Amino acid sequence: MVSAKYLHQVQSLLLSGFMSFIMSGAITFINLGWVDDFVSIWIHAWLVAYVIAFPTILLVFPFARKLAMKIASK
Repeated sequence: MVSAKYLHQVQSLLLSGFMSFIMSGAITFINLGWVDDFVSIWIHAWLVAYVIAFPTILLVFPFARKLAMKIASK
């Protein structure tokens, strides 16, 4: 198991993986439809998206948390 002090990084890794997987699949399908090599195109798009999503979430998550706390506290 990973230490609780790395919760933010682990959470970011999981969230970016799930979101980029779902979004890249949906967008690939919208753009191409069900083509013969759909899965390989999707996986390639997902890997590219994941490389972008993970560091983005690491940077944006603290700001989003503060903003959500301000919105939720009203």
